[in-house]
Amino acid sequence: MYFFKTSDFSSIKKCQKSVKEVSITTKSQEFTGYLQLDMRRRKYGYLGAAAIVFICMLWLFFIPDHKEIHFSERVKISLRDVGNQLLLEHQDSTSLVLPVIEIDRLNYEVSFERPLSITPNTIVTIVKEAFKRAELPGQYLVEVIQCKDQEVAYSYSILNDVERDIVPCASRVLPENCFTIKTQFIENPPPVLSRDMLLVLLFTLFSILMILAYWDRLFIRFRESVPSNTYNTSTTHTAIGIFKFYPEQNKLVKEAIEIGLSKKECELLAIFVSQPNQVIKRDELTKRVWEDNGVIVGRSLDTYISKLRKKLKDDTSIKITNLHGVGYKLEVNQ
Repeated sequence: MYFFKTSDFSSIKKCQKSVKEVSITTKSQEFTGYLQLDMRRRKYGYLGAAAIVFICMLWLFFIPDHKEIHFSERVKISLRDVGNQLLLEHQDSTSLVLPVIEIDRLNYEVSFERPLSITPNTIVTIVKEAFKRAELPGQYLVEVIQCKDQEVAYSYSILNDVERDIVPCASRVLPENCFTIKTQFIENPPPVLSRDMLLVLLFTLFSILMILAYWDRLFIRFRESVPSNTYNTSTTHTAIGIFKFYPEQNKLVKEAIEIGLSKKECELLAIFVSQPNQVIKRDELTKRVWEDNGVIVGRSLDTYISKLRKKLKDDTSIKITNLHGVGYKLEVNQ
């Protein structure tokens, strides 16, 4: 019958612990890889959305508002049509409608070569139909002004609301006289989303998408800009090339990506970090890391060194070199 020694039980426990650490490390690496892939997908998604928003901003900024640009021309054409229709109502097909005068952006006037009489009902109908054909604003004030004394002979207002429209003396004919017809468009309230407001909203959305796409880099820069003494001692770290080593949390951090370390990997790396560019003998490493476990497996040190090398391989300025028969050295290029 074979009796187990205490050292045998220690070896079994050591083996079980090593297997557990390897399993945890593998799962940590798999999760880190998945996290990196997910972050890349999110980043490209945000950048794609930002590109679409940017194109919309350019379109809004450079495409002119044709209705606004041609408003003056449309008003002048429409008022000439009004003058022509008024003359035809009086069987006058020969006298001229004088050039339409633009007083300002909302005020225009038209006059005639010869005197004419005006029926309020007629001018209201003609102006309304002419403005509708030209797609002009539906709120305006019309004044019929006498040329001699510039007094208002007749006026009315249209506000696109039957109850608010004011059309007085609709059937009273104005006797033949020299008249000027002045039209004033009433400024409509700005739309809920004007062009400028839409540009501001799109720019805000573009900025948010860009921040979301690069939040990890911005966060790292922010953390680096804050003095280290503002953080709790539990988050202290040691810089190793592009990595940040957190011995108390058993992890490396590279650009906001955490790389998990097993307890033994962490202990070994802490020793190397404390003595960079110095040869550390195998016996010293083995004693300091495995001394408390009672049993030392011959190839354990080499196995964990190999794991550390894989996790540090992204930075070529640091490497763990082996001096055969002597020990290991963490080479850090300044």
